[in-house]
Amino acid sequence: MGGVFAVQSTIMLLVYLAILAVTIFAFISSLMYSTEAYRAAGKWSKQGWSIVLGLGVVLQFVPLGQLISIVMLIAALVFLADVRPALSSLTRRR
Repeated sequence: MGGVFAVQSTIMLLVYLAILAVTIFAFISSLMYSTEAYRAAGKWSKQGWSIVLGLGVVLQFVPLGQLISIVMLIAALVFLADVRPALSSLTRRR
């Protein structure tokens, strides 16, 4: 019976690390584009995205519950799926 819990714990650790990696990648990506690129793409400001994604990274380390992690993961995925491609099509990273 202990083997089942070990497998479940390992899977949950891998999921947590994957979510953490996605949020860190999105946060770093949000910092690599200029403020003008965000304006030119017609997206939310660089400061806004950086704050939300930075909070997402910090809150991954605070045990507040799964709902916060899911909300921050969704914010990171929205940035990676919508904002980042729009920014990269306009300029090069700085």
